[in-house]
Amino acid sequence: MKNMLKANQKKGQVPFTKVLKRHWLLLVMLLPAVIYVVIFSYIPMTGIIMAFEKYTFKGGIYRSPWVGLNNFRALMLSGKLWMVTRNTILYNVAFIFLGIVFEVGSAILLNELGSKLFKKVAQSLMFLPYFISWVVAGAIMYNIFNYEKGVFNHLLQLIHVAPLDVYNTPAAWPFILIFLKLWKSVGYGSVIYLAAITGLDQEMFEAASIDGASAWQKIRYLTIPSLVPTIMTMTLLAIGNIFRGDFGLFYQTVKSSAILQPTTEIIDTYIFKLLIGTGDVGVSAASGLYQSVFCFITITVVNGIVKKLNSDYALF
Repeated sequence: MKNMLKANQKKGQVPFTKVLKRHWLLLVMLLPAVIYVVIFSYIPMTGIIMAFEKYTFKGGIYRSPWVGLNNFRALMLSGKLWMVTRNTILYNVAFIFLGIVFEVGSAILLNELGSKLFKKVAQSLMFLPYFISWVVAGAIMYNIFNYEKGVFNHLLQLIHVAPLDVYNTPAAWPFILIFLKLWKSVGYGSVIYLAAITGLDQEMFEAASIDGASAWQKIRYLTIPSLVPTIMTMTLLAIGNIFRGDFGLFYQTVKSSAILQPTTEIIDTYIFKLLIGTGDVGVSAASGLYQSVFCFITITVVNGIVKKLNSDYALF
């Protein structure tokens, strides 16, 4: 034991008791955050047991009848699990890829603007949709694409084109939903990348200007490579939720249209409708556990691949 302590001291490892005495004030300041995480993140994890029970309000979480994997079996036999999983993954892949392109592009363009006033106005207008709720966004979309009184069909009639019933056209909604997501999130995401650009060493840009580099060359060879660590971090964080969808986006804009389900139904809306329609808490809990497990597996695998390629970009 003494040899182990001596070895740890040689490696520079300080005993926890000394850390506690030296930094007790910082640990006390950290305590509220730890308590918050324990109460709202770890204690609710005990609710996972509902995924293996026939939940009843009389029995509660811990006394309801145990059914094993029957809830997962019912979920798979419903015939919609593959469809909603496919839609969730494909939409998130599109959101992640296009989000990075537009967010990084917007941040670079804002950084290159010469007028500070125009830059602030443009950034404010881009950021504004982030504060608009999906309820309001859904109402706006309905007033635009409503078949009888929508603005879209009114414009088509002005140019003598037959009106289009968008709410009965499933193929149109992937483009509409992707546009809505980008419209609402690009302004917020660009702020993160703009902050990263602002924090870059300005001396290398000055040196590039002295060497005769154009604005495009500085963007291509300096700005974008410098943003790679931030891009990788944001991408990995997004991949960690690739099996989770934006419930507000898919529910408030599409509502409960059965015609649009093949292209707009995701896991989150499916779980919600399943719970409302059947009241089966156990199957809904099994769906949530299914999401969480595959999110964990995905982020672990992707982070492991990134760590092997370049450990500096890995999250853990």
